[in-house]
Amino acid sequence: MTNLKNERDSNDARDVNVAKVDMKIEVIVIPVSDVERAEQFYRKLGWRQDVTPPGSGVFQFTPHSSSCSIQFGKNLTSAARGSAQKTYLIVSDIHAVRDALAGVGIDVGEIFHLGPNGPVSGPDPERGTYRSRASFSDPDGNGWLLQEITTRLPGRIDTGVTSFGSASDLASAMRRAEAAHGVHEKSLGHRDENWSDWYAEYMAAEQSGAELPQ
Repeated sequence: MTNLKNERDSNDARDVNVAKVDMKIEVIVIPVSDVERAEQFYRKLGWRQDVTPPGSGVFQFTPHSSSCSIQFGKNLTSAARGSAQKTYLIVSDIHAVRDALAGVGIDVGEIFHLGPNGPVSGPDPERGTYRSRASFSDPDGNGWLLQEITTRLPGRIDTGVTSFGSASDLASAMRRAEAAHGVHEKSLGHRDENWSDWYAEYMAAEQSGAELPQ
């Protein structure tokens, strides 16, 4: 029993140490059969094409406001073309993103949400966070899944930090705060002089998954 307890304590100590190590997902490699065709497709998405070493045959693209990139190239992976499936692309307004992609000729599926018995056509009726989705594929069949997230589940983000990856994300958050604040002012029965503080509290709480102000 003593040896088992010592081993468990040792594993717990290692887990604590590993948890403090700085690690970030930087790049995901996707399998493609025609790198030139794939390059044109991801350019069409409007993703940033990053500089790669000359002659490397590696292509790297980064979605707008993302910290993680994708790479593809000849002999970069042995995975079968099209085997990268359901890679999530998180968006704050799924309608706007779908319309933008369709506008440049990307074949995007209809928006759907997950019901008790599986996928249901159309966005979530209450536009609940994590619920509304849409999908599309690149020319090799690698699948991408758009997911609308406006409020993170508790513990998914540092509660002491509020940040937005782009001006459009910030604008979307402000519009949601404006709508919620309108309800708040109706309950007050008069104009809220401290609306800016209320907006800030709402946006920070929404992002961290904390209880929203009423």
